[in-house]
Amino acid sequence: MQILSTVAELRTWSRNARTTAKSVALVPTMGALHAGHASLIRAAAASCNAVAVSIFVNPTQFGPQEDFTRYPRSFEADCALAEAEGAHVVFAPAVEEIYPPGATTFVDVEGLSQRLDGQSRPGHFRGVATVVAKLLIAAEPDRAFFGQKDAAQVALLRRMVLDLRLATEIVVCPIVRDPDGLALSSRNVYLTPAQRTQALALSRAIRQVESLATQGERRAATLIEAAKALIATEHNSVAEPALRIDYIELVDWSTLRPVEIAATGNLFALAAYVGPTRLIDNTILD
Repeated sequence: MQILSTVAELRTWSRNARTTAKSVALVPTMGALHAGHASLIRAAAASCNAVAVSIFVNPTQFGPQEDFTRYPRSFEADCALAEAEGAHVVFAPAVEEIYPPGATTFVDVEGLSQRLDGQSRPGHFRGVATVVAKLLIAAEPDRAFFGQKDAAQVALLRRMVLDLRLATEIVVCPIVRDPDGLALSSRNVYLTPAQRTQALALSRAIRQVESLATQGERRAATLIEAAKALIATEHNSVAEPALRIDYIELVDWSTLRPVEIAATGNLFALAAYVGPTRLIDNTILD
């Protein structure tokens, strides 16, 4: 497996792969890889015969008071996992390679950038759209693989790819969970044992909503209140500060606009702080 550090190297690798009739996949990550990332790399390797994994902790998607400096970094272990799951290249650029000195160009997907996570994290989705656009331009992949856990991000990127007429297909892979239901996240390492127990209220709320929807409940207000009630009950049983809800919403997955009556394909999404750690979870209603 090769480790590349410049856009020129990545682009050359991709174009060389294409000259031998290979299809190219990109799995964008910020490192601290876990089983969820591994599932994306495996899916990419099953779909395409040339796979690149990017490892880049993107500074522009972190707010001033967020965890950029302490975001978990484990480059050697990440490379080992990527190679074991079928990656042919790891792209690990310096910040200056992605954002050259004096760079003033950013990508802003108007409307979607201000919804869900974008509402509570101003500028976050601008940073996400910009870095992913740069990675897609650099790698020129046929397909790029993302996890459903970042469903709001997926909606944003689908819109960006459509609007910019980029040739890359956005592929979404299912959420990977620990056996107890907690959605895998690089930020889970921040949780104390008690906070991790508390965090299980998020996946339980998701399951509660799925159960109600299966029984025929379609009113957004009822689904949202059920999730809030379960979270309130769960976190009160743990000797930790209360779990603080950021948002709980039922939205159209393509626009991230709230809906009042659930339909197949709608996104039920939530975000909450467990102690100082912000976690997200969601489900696509079927």
